[in-house]
Amino acid sequence: MGGNAKTTEFLKECLADALIKLLKKKPIEKISVPEIVATAQVGRTTYFRNFSNKQEAITFKLIKLWERWAEEHDVAERKNFTPQNGLTFFEYNYSIKDLLALLYERGLQTAIYDSFHEIMIPQDSESALECYEGSFYSHGLFGLLDAWIRRGFHETPQEMQAYIDKICENN
Repeated sequence: MGGNAKTTEFLKECLADALIKLLKKKPIEKISVPEIVATAQVGRTTYFRNFSNKQEAITFKLIKLWERWAEEHDVAERKNFTPQNGLTFFEYNYSIKDLLALLYERGLQTAIYDSFHEIMIPQDSESALECYEGSFYSHGLFGLLDAWIRRGFHETPQEMQAYIDKICENN
């Protein structure tokens, strides 16, 4: 199969999906690479060519889910978050709440943060302001998401946006 970008993306997503499927049954520490590749029906070399660890596969999947969701919902600003577009952030995360709950159950919060960090911080920017701003939003939004998940997604995305508005007003 190999070589082209679409094939590589497809295979990476198959591996990530296989890992998520296995996470539903057992903790990440008990999942082996041979299990992942067997579930994904790809070769072992494909895994190691694309990922250095299991968490990286989860982060990749979260980024892909965001890109797809943003495309389907015609999200104009996809690589930067501000208090004004927080609702988009919470709507997206609410749409994958079952996956997020699973990742929390398995102690994989870092993979969630890593995906936000990659999405929100321009990877090719030399601007200090852009880097600091992206880091500020990724940490802040992750903090809000963390509390929201731990509270069982009790509030709606709209209520979460209202909290962002209140927090920004008070500061």
